[in-house]
Amino acid sequence: MARLAGSSKLLRAMNESATMALLIDRGTLTRGELRELTGLSKPTTSDVLRTLTEAGLATVVGHTSGGPGPNAEVYAVNPAAALVVAVSVRDVSETLHAPFDAALCDLTGAVLARAEYPADPAAGDPVATVRAIIADLRERAGIQAERLTHLQLGVPGSYDPGTGTIRHIDVAGWSRPGLVPELAAALDVTVDADNDVNLAAIAERHRGVAAGSGSFALLWLGAGLGCAIDLGSSLLRGATGGAGEIGYVPVGLAAPGQPRDLQGLAGGPAVAALAATYGFRGATAEEMITEAVARAGDREADAFLSALADRIAVVLAVVAALVDPPLVVLAGELAQAGGQVLRDLVTEAFHRNTPLRTPVEVTSLTDDAVLLGAMDAGLRSVRESLIDSLRYALTPA
Repeated sequence: MARLAGSSKLLRAMNESATMALLIDRGTLTRGELRELTGLSKPTTSDVLRTLTEAGLATVVGHTSGGPGPNAEVYAVNPAAALVVAVSVRDVSETLHAPFDAALCDLTGAVLARAEYPADPAAGDPVATVRAIIADLRERAGIQAERLTHLQLGVPGSYDPGTGTIRHIDVAGWSRPGLVPELAAALDVTVDADNDVNLAAIAERHRGVAAGSGSFALLWLGAGLGCAIDLGSSLLRGATGGAGEIGYVPVGLAAPGQPRDLQGLAGGPAVAALAATYGFRGATAEEMITEAVARAGDREADAFLSALADRIAVVLAVVAALVDPPLVVLAGELAQAGGQVLRDLVTEAFHRNTPLRTPVEVTSLTDDAVLLGAMDAGLRSVRESLIDSLRYALTPA
């Protein structure tokens, strides 16, 4: 990091933002470690830390011991400086999951409260629903309303920031125009929304098998199909947020009795119908795949999984041929249920039917990847906002 020094308002703000960024990135640092990392003088470092502490952005969390001289204070970001609520909105028509999964996090990423909501708290009114979820999470965590900073939504649709509207979503009330800015005004917090598959890709990069990949594509296999394209430093979202909606890609000329599109070929309902032809009677496609994997070696189970892998390989080929990523991660409820067994069958079918050799892995995440990604995205947004606010603030002379 280039040396930051000076007494002007601009340089002081730059010093503060650089120090805050380091505390967020490193977790804990002593005054001496901050001096080494920033190149600031001892008096300037002390002044910056005093300012951040008085502003409630940093705090002393301990002291070093064992060395000569007085013990050094250990600094960290103040966890309560910002609070984030993440809400995963689900289309539950073909799953057994609750329609909402939500979590409240502090600035360090610690989860203060988390809950699933098995029914819509406000019967189709998104503003009232989110308000009720936030109130419940605050009560669980013992947090006052005014301390909430940011809301991150994960939605089974595409978010168009130009209109503030969530498109291609089949959840009552959530497609009305201008919903996201309406939520921001009603709740008096900043609000971001993103496609659930994009958020799952964020979680996969931070926590899963894609952590060491320069870029990758995530193929979501659930009630619906989706694809997220991670470019390394950003996600490809498209002009209106609709990049990756591969379920709409037609399959041939849709002869009678044949799937019209990729969703009809490998989406949850189609997979459940396929499983039924092999004698499986689970409540969801996810349950049927889980049963088939457990019965691996059984003729009907192996035949079903092989047929399913052939279908998924078609979807995989579309992604691999169009994007040519260094890695494709299979994720979503169906991929989680199939695990390594399904991944191996898909890779075999992919290689058998195409000349493409894109590496394929299955997600290692067992939790709600959309909620995890929403937490990660919300925290990143808040942390960047805090750093930017310091960088451009006019600090006292």
